[in-house]
Amino acid sequence: MIRYDLTGKTALVTGGASGIGFATAHMLAGFGATVAVNFLADDPRGPEAVDKLIAAGGKAIMAPGSVGDATESVRMVETAAADLGRLDLLVNNAGTPGTRHRIAPPDLGLITEELWTTLLEVNLLGVFRCAKAAAPALKQAGGAIVNTASIAGLGRAGSSLAYGATKAGVVSLTQNLARALAPDVRVNAIAPGAVDSSWMVEWTNEERQQSIERALLKRRCQPEDLAEVILFLGFGAAMVTGQTITVDGGLTL
Repeated sequence: MIRYDLTGKTALVTGGASGIGFATAHMLAGFGATVAVNFLADDPRGPEAVDKLIAAGGKAIMAPGSVGDATESVRMVETAAADLGRLDLLVNNAGTPGTRHRIAPPDLGLITEELWTTLLEVNLLGVFRCAKAAAPALKQAGGAIVNTASIAGLGRAGSSLAYGATKAGVVSLTQNLARALAPDVRVNAIAPGAVDSSWMVEWTNEERQQSIERALLKRRCQPEDLAEVILFLGFGAAMVTGQTITVDGGLTL
């Protein structure tokens, strides 16, 4: 693993209370950055996550708020940037599958207007809102944005076709935000494959085993595997922008 000296650096991680988000916040704090951890205001895991980071010797603050709400998301980002004093990295990680069980592509009847609205508001508009709100602080710091897309946005079947469409939108949005914020801010994304983390979709043990067998590296990704790439894109990779990096152990191959 590459080690970074992030003393004096700051980051805002949306969806930072669990899974990929918490692993990223933990890694950032471990290398010396001050981290604003975003979470839904009624999620008890948020304060617990911040307490864990501080107990481990890191610097962290709470940044509650829903990225799926137009007003709340902007206020959350602006408040976090002000509390941090500067903003070097925005990790747009918050997202939702909108369903507890996978919806197969032929099951169009299960793709409701409500599901579309939820997925678009959180997974796609939330990324844009947070990036737009964070842009002034990121430009001042010469910072970076890393978005969490998915292999479902690169042509693979995900939890639903609507989910895949929103993640494909994140890939496109990443490219266009890179154009919009250049040359001051780099914007990239990761596309995780099968990840062992807390997630609403209840995959069966058979499905989990199949994802291991199909992956070239014969294991599922851990949240730390994604966090490592997020830090590289955020604080290394000085000439990389507008790219989506697949992190799936060779599952898509």
